[in-house]
Amino acid sequence: MRPILEVRELSIHASSGGQPIPLVEKVSFSVEKGATLALVGESGCGKSMTALSLMRILPEPAVRIVGGEIRFEDEDLVSASERRMEQLRGNIISMIFQDPIASLNPIQTVGDQIVEVIRTHNPISRKEARARAIELLRSVRLPDAERRINYYPHRLSGGMCQRVMIAMAMAGAPKVIIADEPTTALDTTVQAQVMALLRKAQTETGTAIILITHNLAAAAEAAENVAVMYAGRIIEQGPVREIFLSPAHPYTEGLLGAIPDNAEGGVEIAPLAEIPGNVPRPGTLPSGCAFAPRCKNVQQRCRNERPDLTAHGNRRVACFFPYSQMIAQ
Repeated sequence: MRPILEVRELSIHASSGGQPIPLVEKVSFSVEKGATLALVGESGCGKSMTALSLMRILPEPAVRIVGGEIRFEDEDLVSASERRMEQLRGNIISMIFQDPIASLNPIQTVGDQIVEVIRTHNPISRKEARARAIELLRSVRLPDAERRINYYPHRLSGGMCQRVMIAMAMAGAPKVIIADEPTTALDTTVQAQVMALLRKAQTETGTAIILITHNLAAAAEAAENVAVMYAGRIIEQGPVREIFLSPAHPYTEGLLGAIPDNAEGGVEIAPLAEIPGNVPRPGTLPSGCAFAPRCKNVQQRCRNERPDLTAHGNRRVACFFPYSQMIAQ
């Protein structure tokens, strides 16, 4: 099936003192209609910067796209005019931001904000748009939607605000939804409810979803394919089940090892794995593999050369020494 959105060799730089600082380097991925792709990794790996670039809402000129393509069907959004992007945002591509309370306008009711999105892309009356807004709030299971549509964001809980954000993202019936850490700061029950709402919307409309998350459990449940990011680059990419069952990159293995075990009934739980150190800051990457200083399997070649993302079976891995069980496939 042909991808509805395809990113090719995307690079994003920041400018500091006249010097370019790479934030995202040659990132490529695609997502098909009705499918979910998860971008996973620690904070500072470039996931959210990639998401903002897809909507063309980077803080230019300090941060800008310097190379690559973002193709929606046959159109390259990198070269699209701002007027064209205004037509696409919310109508064709929508985004759910990771901090719903901060993302909503505090001096407008949530109803007015949803109505504004609806009327921006549809020539209908305010009364009709309000009725549609109530339907959307009901669809995301906001309790007492007819009354809470008149609330300001501060009167709603974090979970309720996230439901409002999902309703806003769905208001224009988009073909692609970018969900940037949609369950951050929500308790476990609400996280499950939010993910269920996204799956419901996807099933009913055929919307493609790009899920940006550091929650690998959520990615494993929601996505068919996953791209693992580290220091602004994709270091492993492929079917989510294959990668999570047998990770090829040491970083992916470390992320999976940090997921708590759900053992019950007095069974002893193994200690969580630890990835020593931190993600390097932009502009401070080592000359070789960016993960080399933290990698338990590092060898001299890793310190001297940067591995390319190369094909291994059904996936791609940026590692000189991926795990043998993966190579054997």
